[in-house]
Amino acid sequence: MQAFDSTLKQSEITTHPPAWGAVFSMALCVVVLIASEFMPVSLLTPIAQDLGISQGQAGQAISISGFFAVLTSLLNTPLTGHLDRKPVLLGFSLLLLVSGVIVTLASNGWLFMTGRALLGIAIGGFWSMSTATVMKLVPKQSVAKGLALINGGNALAATVAAPLGSFMGQYIGWRGAFFLVIPLAALAFAWQWLSLPAMRSQPNNRARNPFRLLRNPQVAVGMSAILLLFMGQFAVFTYLRPFLEEITGVSVNSLSLMLLALGASGLAGTYLIGRLLHKGLYACLIGIPLLMAVLAVALTGLGHSPQSVAIVLAVWGLIATPAPVAWGLWLSRTLPDDAEAGG
Repeated sequence: MQAFDSTLKQSEITTHPPAWGAVFSMALCVVVLIASEFMPVSLLTPIAQDLGISQGQAGQAISISGFFAVLTSLLNTPLTGHLDRKPVLLGFSLLLLVSGVIVTLASNGWLFMTGRALLGIAIGGFWSMSTATVMKLVPKQSVAKGLALINGGNALAATVAAPLGSFMGQYIGWRGAFFLVIPLAALAFAWQWLSLPAMRSQPNNRARNPFRLLRNPQVAVGMSAILLLFMGQFAVFTYLRPFLEEITGVSVNSLSLMLLALGASGLAGTYLIGRLLHKGLYACLIGIPLLMAVLAVALTGLGHSPQSVAIVLAVWGLIATPAPVAWGLWLSRTLPDDAEAGG
């Protein structure tokens, strides 16, 4: 779920010519962030074997980055809200680069997890500022286009990261696959350094405490539902490779194709869900997790059939990937004046 920087005021929305170069540099950084986040999903088995840890322990790489992402998104504005946004963004981009180096060179599980923790900080911090930053970079009438570019980078990375990691991992190893992220991270950092303007912040003290929103029972229940939804989603997604290799018995090439189909169906689902949300938001909020639960149970019963598993995963991507869009709309309707703090 995307978090938003709450230091932005309506008066801060830019009226000068759009800085599209800066927006594209941020989109590239998002691609690298999300690709780095999901890469272990398709490389779990070789990572565990090389580092001498169990697949369950290797899977915690996803949990650790997620934990630090959430923590950073909550603390970012209270701690850095008074600072110019450019050096803060560059700091998170630099952490992304450092994380890639540590993960690639990790000689044991502890170093690997340290790199993943730094990645989580980068993800949480960067995402929490992305929307407000775009609103400062482009005129009001171009904000939707700017956000579409940022989220397009997210969708692209989510689609190709896992299958590409699996494919490349069989030829250059899991370290080689992660190494490919480093030059892209360096390019994103340099591009942002050159293209991002100075963005002085005007802190909004009221918006600095996101926990105050939990006093609203509707928000508290909704946030709990979001937490459970994504816990379930990542519990399944994280261990897909061991499941497909050991239970379904697919080859690495077939694994890559299944993950690609999952990602492609997710893109289609993100496109289609807009029409469904206009007809029934709450039906989608209830129906998506119910269908995901049914599909998770179906995987346990159909796991030995590659054809059945491929179909289930494609439907999973179609339903699960657009879930954040539905909850984002719920957030905007439930907290129209506090959507950034609630994010």
